[in-house]
Amino acid sequence: MKDLKFEQKRSLSRLEAADQLTAIAAALREGGEAELKLSPGTLSLRVPEDLRSEIEVEIGDGEIELEIELKWPTTPTRTELPRTGADPEEATRRKEGARQAGAQQYRHQRKQEREAVRHEGVLSSARTSDRP
Repeated sequence: MKDLKFEQKRSLSRLEAADQLTAIAAALREGGEAELKLSPGTLSLRVPEDLRSEIEVEIGDGEIELEIELKWPTTPTRTELPRTGADPEEATRRKEGARQAGAQQYRHQRKQEREAVRHEGVLSSARTSDRP
């Protein structure tokens, strides 16, 4: 049984996918307690120095599926030592970078939604004006 499972499935543009991966990369780069902005909230995770990864590509039924999976233990391992002498200002800069990447992703998503609504309004007006 899983302690917690969060799953998010949605359609997004190539640029939105890139923004999402950038935000994840920034959170991983930050390490420690990483925050990842996901609608409707923020997911906070402890990210250790060492991870296990799996990349899987499946092609079939007219689709390509790319899965990137990262795993790490929920409790620190004995070999995972606390960071000593870490620059607190650098940690703050990394955390701010991760927040900005998440905010940028959120702003881009909202812009796309506004453009879609605006586009639908233009199409609706055009349909109405075409009527005799």
